Amino acid sequence: MAAAREDLPRRRLRPQPKRNKLAPVRLLPSEEARARDGMDKGAFEAEADRLLRAARAEGVTLRLLGALAFKRRCPEQARLQEALKRVYTDIDFAAYGKQARELRALLAREGYIEDEMTFVESEGSRMVLNHPATELHLDVFLDKLEFCHTLRWNGRLEQEEDTIPLAEMLMQKMQIVQINEKDVIDTIMLLLEHPLGDRDGDTINVELVAGVCAGDWGWWRTLTMNMAKVKQIAAAYTQLSDQEKRRVAEQIDLGLARIEARPKSLGWKLRAKVGDRKKWYRDVGELAPQVQGL
Repeated sequence: MAAAREDLPRRRLRPQPKRNKLAPVRLLPSEEARARDGMDKGAFEAEADRLLRAARAEGVTLRLLGALAFKRRCPEQARLQEALKRVYTDIDFAAYGKQARELRALLAREGYIEDEMTFVESEGSRMVLNHPATELHLDVFLDKLEFCHTLRWNGRLEQEEDTIPLAEMLMQKMQIVQINEKDVIDTIMLLLEHPLGDRDGDTINVELVAGVCAGDWGWWRTLTMNMAKVKQIAAAYTQLSDQEKRRVAEQIDLGLARIEARPKSLGWKLRAKVGDRKKWYRDVGELAPQVQGL
């Protein structure tokens, strides 16, 4: 991601005391003004493809996440990105920290210059790079994505050839407490394109998602809250047909049922007794501004 992005400030939402009440979603205005001048979507996609090929040739594990990953894995629903004015501002990757040296050398050969302080300040979990000629920016998350919650790769990157797995793509969006319209659009695309299931590949591995939520009350609280919000918002989108709205609702209902049916850990049960009285997530404001726009 860009090292100096002018993301709009996010309004902090108060935790809701009752489980059945939804905090209002924050819908961002069009991001056209933040898209890079003269840089169309094709340029981002072509560069992502080029870097994936280069990494594959050198045995470096590199996978897309973010908007480009959703476009790649949801080709039949990509029209929603256009209809709802979803733009690209950078290229986001996932990788392993054990290959940071090889990845850094590869990207340097491809013309990218790293902001070394970001790597140091993130304790080796993130690399931010810029290409001075094209002005393209890269954001590479090593071993984990730390946002409102922590999403760890833990050997999962090998499950897919070009992107993080679909389950992680869903969790990437549903972990954001102060969810915005970009997150909603991407999630709707994913739920329309892919069924829920118990494996990876072209299904969203809801068993994996349920397992994470069963062991961490905070993850459960945020993810289930946001899935309910997506269902509510999708029902109001005029860009969706009635059939598509029903499809999103059915997918979310099924996912929530699977999550609720999974036996919860003792730690989950103890934390549930405290509930919203204690904050269960990291504030977006505690993170670097460019991470907020993922």
